[in-house]
Amino acid sequence: MKRIGLPALIASTIGPVQSILGWVISGSLWPGYDPIRRTISDLAADDSPVQAIQTSFFYLGATLTIVGAIYARALALPGRIVLLGAGLATYALAFFTTPSQVGHSDAHRIAATISFVLMSAWPLFSMRFDRRYAWVLRPVGAISATLVLTLISVWFLISWLDPNSGNVGLTERVIVTAQVVWLSITVCVSWLHQKSYAL
Repeated sequence: MKRIGLPALIASTIGPVQSILGWVISGSLWPGYDPIRRTISDLAADDSPVQAIQTSFFYLGATLTIVGAIYARALALPGRIVLLGAGLATYALAFFTTPSQVGHSDAHRIAATISFVLMSAWPLFSMRFDRRYAWVLRPVGAISATLVLTLISVWFLISWLDPNSGNVGLTERVIVTAQVVWLSITVCVSWLHQKSYAL
């Protein structure tokens, strides 16, 4: 049985592209929107003129994460469960929208926090000790990735919870990009390792 299924490879390739395109397209269609100071969730808020566009990208990203959780069998089962949880939390943050640019939704914040935490923790839970698996899944790769993603997540969460922060949009984009890119790298490297190991 292949440890990285084709659906996981396709989903992980699309993932970073759609994530970045989502906020770039939505932000460019909203004159005056500041991506450094404003969150991605502001693009999907109830009073946003581009709510439907950004929300669609949230749902797409969640679906791709779940596809990866199902078909990236090289990841240890606990890691795949964590990824599944992250995808479901992303569905929840898209469903429980922020009501306005000046308000917030507790349900949205809880779902978003869970999503960020799980997307930072999955490498650790996916760790493998067998050399049949790629370096990204073995201890050095998995632990290092988790530490880096956790540090960036803490940086973002501190900015997000600070009402006077002037760079919350920037920090959010850094962590979101890092999380989806690392998942993509892990799946692609594992797929290549799987092919070379079979030779």
